[in-house]
Amino acid sequence: MSEINEEIQENSENKDIQQPPRVVPVIDHRLLAGKLTVFNWMEDTPEGCPPSDIVEVRFKNTRKGFFLNNSNLNLNVGDIVAVEAALGHDIGIVSLTGELVREQMELKKVDLERNPLKKIYRKAKPHDIEKWQQAIALEHETMIKSRIIAADLGLDMKIGDVEYQGDKTKAIFYYIASDRVDFRKLIKILAETFHIRIEMKQIGARQEAGRIGGIGSCGRKLCCSTFITNFISVSTSAARYQDISLNPQKLAGQCGKLKCCLNYEVDAYIDEQKDFPSTNIWLNTGEGMLYHQKTDIFGRNMSYSFDKEGRGALIKLSVERVKEIIAMNKRGQIPAKAIDVEKEPANIKYTDGVGEESLNRFDEKKNQGQSKRHHSRNRNNRRNTQKENNDTNGDTKPKEKTENPQGNKSGNRPENRQGNKSRNRQENRENQPDNRPNGKPGNRQDGPKVLRKQEKPENKPNNKPENKDNNKPAEQ
Repeated sequence: MSEINEEIQENSENKDIQQPPRVVPVIDHRLLAGKLTVFNWMEDTPEGCPPSDIVEVRFKNTRKGFFLNNSNLNLNVGDIVAVEAALGHDIGIVSLTGELVREQMELKKVDLERNPLKKIYRKAKPHDIEKWQQAIALEHETMIKSRIIAADLGLDMKIGDVEYQGDKTKAIFYYIASDRVDFRKLIKILAETFHIRIEMKQIGARQEAGRIGGIGSCGRKLCCSTFITNFISVSTSAARYQDISLNPQKLAGQCGKLKCCLNYEVDAYIDEQKDFPSTNIWLNTGEGMLYHQKTDIFGRNMSYSFDKEGRGALIKLSVERVKEIIAMNKRGQIPAKAIDVEKEPANIKYTDGVGEESLNRFDEKKNQGQSKRHHSRNRNNRRNTQKENNDTNGDTKPKEKTENPQGNKSGNRPENRQGNKSRNRQENRENQPDNRPNGKPGNRQDGPKVLRKQEKPENKPNNKPENKDNNKPAEQ
């Protein structure tokens, strides 16, 4: 017990001592996945080819650079390296190696004479990575403080991002401004506050969206953060050529500007509309004046209506037919109908090959079987209802059946071809005995007719009257 009490006292004393907080290593997103990535389709080149001595290294967000591997280090994609900087060294991650690096340099038009390549010093050591992570942890706090300082100075600018150099001796401040800004006083205050060298870089709204990243309205990553490096101006004419409604909320991206993807297919739309007539021309026909409403560019169809506002049914005309009507109107001719029935193309029916291997193809057969069962049940129900109706009708209107105790078959026949049908029936009625129970009167010719429920005769052998001449035909 004494030993347990001593341990409890030691633990209580250790709690009273203020322990230094644990340093949690900061893992930046650039370690996991970078922006503007490139698929190395030339990775499987033969081993006999000399390896390229130029390596692409990525830094924070979209900043990349090309460096010279003079020491012939065995570098792979994802290795953390220390590279040469203007003053000191920087830490980056290898993003591309091999022959594809030279293709990327030609694509980005890198001038080696004016801007010679810097060197790769070594692979990053543990103390290099530790210092780099400490610099990354300071970036967000530095950005917030710099925004407050710029607001106090009354500068019309927005500091969007801050990036520290790997050796924590320099920081790059990315800012957005509509006009030129005199930030000389801002640089002095920032240098005195953070005790580092300051570099200011002006970027646009699209470049800021690319550095931040995000998901577009299409559900994919933003184009400016995946592959776009040079931003071309986008105008509303691109939307007009593609017949897109000019809705600013749908046409604007996350940067607040027009979406870059509006320029992707403009050339195809322009080429397709070269021979299209003007949409401002009205068509004069015998049915009335037609006004343009919409155009199916790749289907080469133009829709018109008799109302300027598009109310009512739309008449779809081919481009060739619209040209023909316009030419006729210029000559002073008015066609009787807008649609030419003789030249109207036949509707082409397409088959869906995907539906043949659909996952629901077995469910359709089951539904067909269920429908057949449903139809059979309906038929049975109809038969039962008909029987019930017949029974109810039998209660009110009894069927008059003739009984022939002598076994006269000719009296039961529905039709007598010799013309003696009526005569046989009268004789059978006169000779028919009254075998009804309780002495109830029957329906005689001279007496009143009594409605009664029809009784089914019992099949008993003794109920039949004895008649020796059963096999003989009835006397006529």
